[in-house]
Amino acid sequence: MATTLSDIPKAFLRGIAHSRVALLGAMAVTIIFPFLVGAVLYDLIFHIPNPYFAGFIYMILGPAFIGGLVLIFFGLFFARGKEDVSLFTLAYFRDKLADESSYDKIRKLVFLGVFLTCINLFVFAVLGYSGYHYMESNAFCGEVCHVPMTPEYTAYQNSAHSRVNCVECHIGSGASWFVKSKISGARQLYAVVADTFSRPIETPVHGLRPARDTCEQCHRPEKFHGDKLVIKDKYLEDEKNTHVQTVLLLKIGSAGDRAAGSHGIHWHVAPENEIVYTAADWERNIIPEVSQKTANGKKIIYRSSEADEQIAAATNLQERVMDCIDCHNRPSHIYLPAAPAIDSKFLTNDIPTDLPYIKQQAMKIVSVEYKTQDEARTAIATSLTSFYKNNYADIYANNRPMVEKAIAGVQAAYVENVFPEMGIQWDTYSSNIGHSNELGCFRCHNDEHESASGEVISMDCDTCHTILAEEEEDPEVLKMLMGEM
Repeated sequence: MATTLSDIPKAFLRGIAHSRVALLGAMAVTIIFPFLVGAVLYDLIFHIPNPYFAGFIYMILGPAFIGGLVLIFFGLFFARGKEDVSLFTLAYFRDKLADESSYDKIRKLVFLGVFLTCINLFVFAVLGYSGYHYMESNAFCGEVCHVPMTPEYTAYQNSAHSRVNCVECHIGSGASWFVKSKISGARQLYAVVADTFSRPIETPVHGLRPARDTCEQCHRPEKFHGDKLVIKDKYLEDEKNTHVQTVLLLKIGSAGDRAAGSHGIHWHVAPENEIVYTAADWERNIIPEVSQKTANGKKIIYRSSEADEQIAAATNLQERVMDCIDCHNRPSHIYLPAAPAIDSKFLTNDIPTDLPYIKQQAMKIVSVEYKTQDEARTAIATSLTSFYKNNYADIYANNRPMVEKAIAGVQAAYVENVFPEMGIQWDTYSSNIGHSNELGCFRCHNDEHESASGEVISMDCDTCHTILAEEEEDPEVLKMLMGEM
């Protein structure tokens, strides 16, 4: 009996119907296919802004569609039930290929197979392309795992690197780190589902790609030169919220290039001055030993007076080659302490400086530990409203919008830096740039690390900067630089 083209899909459907496994896969594919293709094409053309909806498409529907196809294949060839699907067996093809008159039947089968394969390959290609870009997006990194990543995503959006995609620093280029990041991501996803992630997230992250592979793709320490004028603004807690400024001349220096040798702050990352330190804790704050390899191959080892005891009591002994991240430890996830956070809102005029004692009252109310951000918002609004209503009734009555603006600014300073649900309070995370938190530079530059020959890692302030003015109103040095004197 001749086999017509219509017999092939009939045999295909009959085989599916007589295999429960294939039938289950066919039902999944039939239901998912139109919705999946439509959603993926919409995302390619118009973009789906909701990260959870996109996640449902690429992380649930996509794998479910592929799983359905696998079930169909397995059901047809390995779990056919009571009825054999003769048109889709190796024996059938062997018999027909031996008979020249049956080539037409084989051609039809091959055509069907190629046609279905092409459709599936197209769907796989579009799904893979869109899924890859979705899982590389900032929304996926920062919003899908809502609770643990909200603080990091908020800090990232307020940072100087907010226009640099997360994957540029956390993954970088190359297949090996892409695979490592996805394995790590699967482990982190399990931690979120099982609710076993750390609160707050532990830092530093020890599995990050080396800074020379990420940071230095844009920043080139060997090309930094000279000094940098830095102005630090601060507002006092007096009635006028007095604005004072500290002016520093930072000796940025260079890691060395064709024109000049390494010097200044960036001397620390010069190739000819490789610095390796031993840390005795996970946070890398306790550093009992530092070694320096000089350009002539000499190795100098500096040890603190308590090095042996610190190494013996180490909770997480580690050896590390110093790079950018050892000082710039929070380049994209910056959490400000309370005072600088409030000061930053003065600088952007989110908190009016004309409001008496607003710095004092803001510091007083944000220094309290709250259980949630909503509780903090309510407390800030209640406290500041009460203070100005009771102590500055004329301002509250005649310039209430200024009070409301100040309340909103203080609330913003709090919710951008404090996340009680994740165990993040003021100063939970500290920056190692400088020494504002009594660590930073002073982990090594403390006059306590000494070499066998008596050389000491200096604590001299002038090594890295020159102080031109310190917490002065209208510093004369700035007037001079601005040509006002």
